[in-house]
Amino acid sequence: MTSGPGSETRRFISGVVEGFYGRPWTMEQRTELFKRQQKWGLNTYLYAPKDDYKHRTYWRDLYSAEEAGQLIALISAAQRHGVDFVYAISPGLDVTFSNPREVAALKRKLDQVKDFGCRSFSLLFDDIGTEMCPADKRAFGSFAHAQVAVTNAAYRHLGEPETFLFCPTDYCDAFCTPSVSQSSYLHTVGQKLLPGIDVLWTGPKVVSHKISVESIVEVSSVLKRAPVIWDNIHANDYDPQRLFLGPYKDRPTELIPKLKGVLTNPNCEFYPNFVAIHTLATWCKSSPDGGQRDADMGDEARDTCYRPQDALSLALTDWLPEFLIADRPGARPKEDSSDVEPVQTGVGESSYVPGPEENPLYTAAPLTLNDLKLLSDLFYLPYEHGPTAGAMLQELDWLQGHGGAGEVARVYAAYRGDGTAEWRARARQFDDMCEAVVQMFNRLSNASNRRILYDLYDYICDIKSGVGLARAHVKALGGQGQPPAQLVSDDPEPWGFRGGLSGEFQRMLPCHGNRDLFRRPPVTQVYCIRPYCPEDKDQVRRIFKATQCPGGGAAPSMMQPPLICDGLSAGELPPSPQCALVMEDGGGVCGYALALIDAKQAAAEIQRTVRDAVLEDFPSLVTVRVLPHVTDPSPAKRMIGHLLSCIRSNGSRGAFCELRQSDWRMLNFYTDATSFKPIKIAGAPRDVVAMGTTL
Repeated sequence: MTSGPGSETRRFISGVVEGFYGRPWTMEQRTELFKRQQKWGLNTYLYAPKDDYKHRTYWRDLYSAEEAGQLIALISAAQRHGVDFVYAISPGLDVTFSNPREVAALKRKLDQVKDFGCRSFSLLFDDIGTEMCPADKRAFGSFAHAQVAVTNAAYRHLGEPETFLFCPTDYCDAFCTPSVSQSSYLHTVGQKLLPGIDVLWTGPKVVSHKISVESIVEVSSVLKRAPVIWDNIHANDYDPQRLFLGPYKDRPTELIPKLKGVLTNPNCEFYPNFVAIHTLATWCKSSPDGGQRDADMGDEARDTCYRPQDALSLALTDWLPEFLIADRPGARPKEDSSDVEPVQTGVGESSYVPGPEENPLYTAAPLTLNDLKLLSDLFYLPYEHGPTAGAMLQELDWLQGHGGAGEVARVYAAYRGDGTAEWRARARQFDDMCEAVVQMFNRLSNASNRRILYDLYDYICDIKSGVGLARAHVKALGGQGQPPAQLVSDDPEPWGFRGGLSGEFQRMLPCHGNRDLFRRPPVTQVYCIRPYCPEDKDQVRRIFKATQCPGGGAAPSMMQPPLICDGLSAGELPPSPQCALVMEDGGGVCGYALALIDAKQAAAEIQRTVRDAVLEDFPSLVTVRVLPHVTDPSPAKRMIGHLLSCIRSNGSRGAFCELRQSDWRMLNFYTDATSFKPIKIAGAPRDVVAMGTTL
């Protein structure tokens, strides 16, 4: 069966499905969409907004005269621009398949829309329960048989239209039990659904990272027809903090002759979908000849007929002029993008001219193509950050992992040598990237087209805030100021943190972070913290030896400067009662926290002179060690918090710890995650750093 673009037998469906949850697009926006589709060569619009109540929840209700007028105008607008308007209805929430009155109500609703001039239709059974009512169980052999019977009846009733789409309940690989090839539901659909009806499919998942030719060949053989892809790669209705402005990608153009069509179900916000729809149009026009020959889509260069970055650049270039079109009364569009003009402009108003000693008028530089490229990088795709965003995360991770040039770093700057210069250079580079985000935000906020801005504003405001916090944190690490109050205050302002109640629930669950795109080794581990017992002595000694020098290798004890806490870790000194904890993961004990409420005797036993004044302010000693594979600081922070609470309840005024200058990991931990600050202890070895905290 030929179904590729240019086929004379069956048209390749290409376009947009408005199928997301949330506020539906306006009639004006849909008409604008039809114009764009005509311009870019996309031929189909599927009307399926989940929150249009007469599409889904109240599917039996006929449209009122006013609603009918709007739909008639919309269908006519689509036809004028050469776009096939496909009306979809979703009765699956509460339909009784075996009740003739229910089927009649469905046919009556479809007849009404047909009278509006619509010639293409769709029945959707996605995102519904799979348990049949008793009446349906008696009438049908399975849920699939019930759906297929009603769908076939509606299709025949409408005169077997050229375009009729069916969305199954199992609409992706992940929903099929036990697999696509063995799914009794899909096999029933393939065998019983009339051949003129096309089936919608999202790929391996609801939001598919990649869609391979092999996966489409498999599902096509079961369905006995090529599917129409309902693509959620740009959908964002599942997360109000995400927006996707990256290109259509990870679908090889070899798919085109294997499919009946592709419809993108994009962002809920209408105007930011310019990139998603534009790049899909570029993909649909790409010839499959010479395309990728395997399922591995990691190398964009393998697809010679479609390059996502080229498609993205083309889309952003076409999008930029739209930001410069004024859409508000009294606003003056920028005629020359090189001009700098005041934000507030008024046609026919006299311009205020400040005096020689007064503040100059505020001016805003126009938005640039580089700004849009940065915007796309920051809000790229569900499974991938853009290049600039990835670089910013890598730089921040490196800057945090290599200390800084701040208070602690000054204590052992001589030991670090040239590392300080490299850190400062990379900190400046990170700051420049943060400044570019701020400037992009400023220029975008002053764009003439406020409709586009208002769709984007919540997202760019959020990313500007996050980047600002990271920027201030790096400056504090470099000794250029205090850490931002939002990160360290016990009573932060509400704009200083993200997530609300939903975020708190997620952070309390073991799966939190497993979909982070910026990977660190393993971030999803579950840690158990329990009291230390004598049987743990060998494991504690093992961890102590494994963390003696950078890189995790053990060094001979005579090469290490003596630390007061070494006796605790080596098992030579017992910790104070209730002041010893160990941490376990799937591999066993991976960390410990030990304390002495009175450290004077321990200092004497290793012949260290510690001034009475120091022990008066910081009489207690703590030591914390975790293996290098533990990258989450939270469990260690909880252990040390418990120790300090126990020490304080025993009347101690403060606690101190000692670390070797080479122990970057634990120095960073104490600096960033605890209240410990550097202190001076007379008589301590030159390459030992002491830190203390008051209780």
